[in-house]
Amino acid sequence: MTDGRQRNLLLLGFGNVGRAFARLVTEKRDELAGRYGVSFGFCGIVDVGGAVVDPAGNLPVADILRHVEAGRAPEDFPGFGRPGLSAPEAVRSVPADFLVEATPTSLRDGEPARTHVLDGLRAGCHVLSANKGPFIWDYEGIMEAARERGRMVGLSAATAAALPTLDVAELCLAGSRILSVEGILNGTTNYILTRMHQTGCRYEEGLREAQRLGIAETNPSLDVEGWDTANKLILMANRVFQAGLTPRDVAVEGITAITPDRIGRAREAGRVVKLIGRIDPGSDPVRVTVGPEELPLDHPLAAVNGSEKAVSFETDSMGRITVSGGHSSPVGAAAALLKDALRISLYHAKSFSRSSKASSSR
Repeated sequence: MTDGRQRNLLLLGFGNVGRAFARLVTEKRDELAGRYGVSFGFCGIVDVGGAVVDPAGNLPVADILRHVEAGRAPEDFPGFGRPGLSAPEAVRSVPADFLVEATPTSLRDGEPARTHVLDGLRAGCHVLSANKGPFIWDYEGIMEAARERGRMVGLSAATAAALPTLDVAELCLAGSRILSVEGILNGTTNYILTRMHQTGCRYEEGLREAQRLGIAETNPSLDVEGWDTANKLILMANRVFQAGLTPRDVAVEGITAITPDRIGRAREAGRVVKLIGRIDPGSDPVRVTVGPEELPLDHPLAAVNGSEKAVSFETDSMGRITVSGGHSSPVGAAAALLKDALRISLYHAKSFSRSSKASSSR
């Protein structure tokens, strides 16, 4: 149950994911209110050059989106624009129920997003993040700050977006012991390997095709070298198994050295090459690895093709549970952010009265 009060969102980052989130929340506003009794409004949207702000949470998001998509900056929007207002200043000065972290990811040290998240928690906000950076480097520090303030942290968008990896591990498998986790967690690498298996093309040809179709980034190094998969697994391991891992603790191999000859030999042997990420929760410490593997065709991940993703859990009492699908897109990430916002609003409603007091005291 909720208290009927609107939940105000402070969005940091207005790139592809940020705009998709703003659009999705706006388009679904009436549906969410009718189905769940939850209403969301935007009190601030911060981008590189400034922000748009309405402390009451009534920013005209549809108009702001049209303004930005016409090539104009958010901070130039009439009536609500705040040129030069930075993310740290907005977090300190704009009362909000949720801080939504959608700024570009820094995998070197997680900054400045790590500071945004910590400041948001200290200001009494729940946090929703599509940004992996803060959590692969300082997961325990951030979660301690959240516990101290009684705040929740939603990470669905940072761990495979629309693929519900954390939901399955934390909720659907509750009461079971997870013995192992393995997954195909990167759509770019899976598309390239699928094309190499199906057509016999070289890695470089598969990559160019993925880039032409918009599946691969112009600079795909994080994907093809395995680090996108590794970072998702680090978040999963830290969240589900309290592993305390950082990128320094993970063994990673990508797909750039995979040749048509290796793909062909695997195919002749009735196997298929996939980039597999693994978590071994039974090892001490918890072990995370990423690398190409040759899977038998009856393996549950062998038939996951194209840009699809999947995760498979082996458990002591429920057997093997495999989940696949989910959009690998800004819309998928936006939907994951919204899912976390809804869940926190519905199941932690009492926390919002404290959030209001914290906000009013800033």
